[in-house]
Amino acid sequence: MIAKIGRGANMMGALSYNQLKVDKENGEVLATNRMRETVNGNYSVAQLYSSFEPYLMANKRTEKAVLHISLNPDPRDKVDDENFKKIATDYMKLMGYGDQPYVVFKHTDIERTHIHIVSTCVDRNGKKISDSYEKLRSMDACRTLEQQYQLLAATEKERNTKEAIFKPVDYKDTNVKSQIASMVRHLPKYYQYQSLGAYNALLSLFNITAEEVKGELLGQPKQGLVYFVLNEQGEKATNPFKASLFGKQAGLETLQKHFEQSKEKMKTAATKVLLKKTVEIAIHITSNETDFKKQLLEQGINTVVRRNDEGRIYGITFIDHESRSVWNGSQLGKNLSANVFNDCWKDEVIENRQKSIQNNPFPSSSAEKNNTEKEIEQPHQLFDFLNQKQTAHTNNNLGLIEAFGGLLPESQGNDYEEQAFANQMKKKNKRRKNGKQN
Repeated sequence: MIAKIGRGANMMGALSYNQLKVDKENGEVLATNRMRETVNGNYSVAQLYSSFEPYLMANKRTEKAVLHISLNPDPRDKVDDENFKKIATDYMKLMGYGDQPYVVFKHTDIERTHIHIVSTCVDRNGKKISDSYEKLRSMDACRTLEQQYQLLAATEKERNTKEAIFKPVDYKDTNVKSQIASMVRHLPKYYQYQSLGAYNALLSLFNITAEEVKGELLGQPKQGLVYFVLNEQGEKATNPFKASLFGKQAGLETLQKHFEQSKEKMKTAATKVLLKKTVEIAIHITSNETDFKKQLLEQGINTVVRRNDEGRIYGITFIDHESRSVWNGSQLGKNLSANVFNDCWKDEVIENRQKSIQNNPFPSSSAEKNNTEKEIEQPHQLFDFLNQKQTAHTNNNLGLIEAFGGLLPESQGNDYEEQAFANQMKKKNKRRKNGKQN
């Protein structure tokens, strides 16, 4: 069993996320502890919140007082509702939260039935409950519950020494190629995306971007793909890497097939409605871009915003790690298009630009843009969860899919047709250059 512990500051957001699944018949309230009961057994966000409010009002200095835990048995484990309730109760006791108010939700919208527990980590006097050695205690609790309820154990598997760590690429390291390979060879196995733009939104979270290249081979038009590593400012920091270096999975032809397959699967995706509602709630309960992104991140959703040199938003993409799908805002609805967010956050962008100009009176437009985005984006802090698979327990980004794994094998193989195309392009450009010199 895998336990993931998330902490946040927005109780309404955590409750709304789970209640939405109940409303869409993709979840249910399994159990409550020290919570106000209802006459008919039905709950609302406001009614649930009222049980936590005294604790949150008494909170003295804890910045992230909201506790959002998910417990994920192996998909092969057949856990009934009664055992889910017992597992939740026992886990909270083992972690020191047995006397806290909490509500247990069961989620059934993906093939992996699991439970979420929403609680608070401050007691009735407003004092924070100790979280010392929380990861180790959570791992011990999971091993205890696996034995008690005869669940399949989540143990660390043997790993090949040639495997590469699955994390954002660091262009300063010497093994840049293998870092890129870990992502581009495996992302299509886990995520659905319908265009190169959506693919790049996902890659950008790992400091990678892909570009299409065009040319001719023996009089026939040809297309290919190259990859670059980005620096902290989102600028290209390396020479291009040909897709053929990473196998056919990373090539344009295979990606285009993946785009078409994704369109068909996402056309009927029930999770689209839930994602739309979750984003709409985040808009209404936040007042700026930073808080908006944090709120969605707590629900396992990354937000990628694209701006031009003047700071205007021309694209916004949402990466839902629970349904493993990538959506442009306009795909979810007209009220979630780039222009809407541009209007919502226009004052914040202007304020950031003014601060940037005060700090540097003569910035270039690109530097000004990067400074603005750097204040908003902190991409490297979003992926601590990626290397937690091997210990199969807690992390700070609840809801982010563990299916990536901490380490992924590097597959072998080359796209020889694409390699030939790239070589031919290089020779053709060289001939043109020599012709001009002569």
